[in-house]
Amino acid sequence: MFSRVFKAFAYPDFRLLWTGACVSSVGTWMQKVAQSWLIFEISQSPFLLGVDAFLGEIPIFLFSLIGGVVADRMDRRRLLIVSQLVQLSCAFLLAALIGFGVVRIWHILTLSFVVGTAQAFGGPAYQALIPTLVRPNDLPNAIALNSIQFNLARVVGPALGGIVFTKFGYVWCFSLNGLSYVAVIITLLLLTNKFIPKATGSMLDSMKEGIRFIRSHGSMEALIALAFLMTFLGIPLLTFLPVIAKEVFHQGPEVFTQLLSTSGAGAVFGALVVAWLGNVRSKGKVALSVLTLLGLGMTAFALSKSLLLSFALMFLTGAALIAVFAMISSLVQLITGDEMRGRVMSVYNVAFRGGMPLGNLVSGYFVPILTAPVVLAVNGVLLFALGLYFFTMQRKVRDL
Repeated sequence: MFSRVFKAFAYPDFRLLWTGACVSSVGTWMQKVAQSWLIFEISQSPFLLGVDAFLGEIPIFLFSLIGGVVADRMDRRRLLIVSQLVQLSCAFLLAALIGFGVVRIWHILTLSFVVGTAQAFGGPAYQALIPTLVRPNDLPNAIALNSIQFNLARVVGPALGGIVFTKFGYVWCFSLNGLSYVAVIITLLLLTNKFIPKATGSMLDSMKEGIRFIRSHGSMEALIALAFLMTFLGIPLLTFLPVIAKEVFHQGPEVFTQLLSTSGAGAVFGALVVAWLGNVRSKGKVALSVLTLLGLGMTAFALSKSLLLSFALMFLTGAALIAVFAMISSLVQLITGDEMRGRVMSVYNVAFRGGMPLGNLVSGYFVPILTAPVVLAVNGVLLFALGLYFFTMQRKVRDL
């Protein structure tokens, strides 16, 4: 069973990249938890939490298509290294602003936008690089293991971040995140795999070619639409956890970080299950079934007044969220060839990551009016309805 779950670790390059990415993800989540609490502490505004999340994600919506074309036209490792260097610089700059006592909300928001722009170019390159490190039959396992490293970081990162910024201050938290990017840069330099670009013609022609490929596969269009709607409705659950912790349970940053870590633990469990299943049949049916479960769990969490029950529901929703994401991503990757993968994954990124800022912005607008529990409960009901719709009416995903 152990060898089945961690099958992709048999590939040295994948194992190397996974390790570096995990270290960096821990640093990223350390900063995320500290940055969310810093904004809420300075402004006392749930809306600005949504704005910060919006500015961190909207560049992916705006620039990922260009990033995908670039990822199919140059060495993906070099593109990733540049992306990591930009994010490293932003982390250290924010630490310096706080250290000198001159940080303002607009500084944080601007740096979130710059980091998001770097991720818009690095994201398609990273996603396109993973399938080149393993055989096609092991790709679902590799994608699930990649989800594990990201969500393992969601457990470790917030826990460490909560300790660091409450005990030692924000400067240490952001500085440690800056150092974590060095791990990715080192592993990228050590990779033996090389991508030789084959794309010709103008960047606009390359972009159009990728879009034509997607439109020629009806199931791909449905998967991309589903990815957008899932993140639009599901991600606000994580974004507005500071509000739930403070206004529903009347607790401080410790409970916020514990809820976030519990969600991460659930996500690790969900990713392990997906990795164990491997290249399972009927991925579409399984994904949609889990999506309806996610909607129910999110609604129950929003309505919960018991902290213990809320922890259990965060674990459940974390597991369901990552299981759906991993399965949908696997389906998109398996349909796409390597020469087109950067462009296709950039469109997928636009949908998947683009749903996050828009969902956070819309939910952030309604939270002060309707309260966070009401907004999250409505989102959960809509997720449940979305799963039922794709299962009963839109059958292109169900039949994959």
